[in-house]
Amino acid sequence: MIPDYQTLMLPVLKQARDEEISTRNAIERLAGQYQLSEDDREKMLPSGKQRTFDNRVNWAKGYLKQAGLVRYTKRGFYTATDEGRKVLAENPERIDVNYLKRYDSFQDFQTRKGAKSDKAVDEAARPNDDSATPDEILRAAHKQINSALSADLLDRVRQVSPAFFEDLIVHLLLAMGYGGTSEDAGRALGRSGDDGVDGVIDQDPLGVDQIYVQAKRYAEGSNIGPGAIRDFFGALSLKKAQKGIFVTTSSFSSSAVQTAKDLGTRIVLIDGNQLARLLIRYNIGCRDEEVLHVKKIDEDFFE
Repeated sequence: MIPDYQTLMLPVLKQARDEEISTRNAIERLAGQYQLSEDDREKMLPSGKQRTFDNRVNWAKGYLKQAGLVRYTKRGFYTATDEGRKVLAENPERIDVNYLKRYDSFQDFQTRKGAKSDKAVDEAARPNDDSATPDEILRAAHKQINSALSADLLDRVRQVSPAFFEDLIVHLLLAMGYGGTSEDAGRALGRSGDDGVDGVIDQDPLGVDQIYVQAKRYAEGSNIGPGAIRDFFGALSLKKAQKGIFVTTSSFSSSAVQTAKDLGTRIVLIDGNQLARLLIRYNIGCRDEEVLHVKKIDEDFFE
């Protein structure tokens, strides 16, 4: 029998106690540890695109990451953090979602997950809740999947180089429709030190109407203050520009938000959570794995 992802959390953490390990090797070791049959190892998700056991190991690893017990070292590899090794030294019998709630980072992750969700739907979708309709459970599960993807995507973005990040933001804005249909409407400028501006989008073929971009790749908790907003405003003034977009992987302080509102130039602020949602919406750094069509009776047909 294939163990559930919460049962796998402790074994997944143990695999990375003493070394950096690839997720693939962890999966193979754990499959042997649980003595999974060949059929169990090859059992696929309904989508037919990933093995069920692999999927559950990845979910376990992802939740451990949100709690700060493991960290990603490079593509496909992870290792236990100091906190993760401290937990293992305490020899817990089990690590599950309730255990992870003792960590503020995991609570923050769950708060972000439910911040914009329908409370009734979230409560209805609790495991083994017979009062939840299949429709409610499906929608709540979709929100949970996107929340985990959002957190993982934002973490990956924080690890890329500044130049990569600037190109990513320009690529996102073009995908959102800024710059029209021109192929070279957007470009990164930060590497050339262009007066504190990291990118520019031409709204018309001649570049008469332009949107300038500031991109700050900061760690979570390193909030943007009003000084950075005023500096960006100054850079826009040098360009004689009226439109600017300030993007960060962290957050904006309340005073920074107010400063942006008070300045005459139109400055749009995009924080880390909003950035992750936009990347998902426009398939930047992620892709559709499966499309589920939810259908209902066509009453007009039977009339």
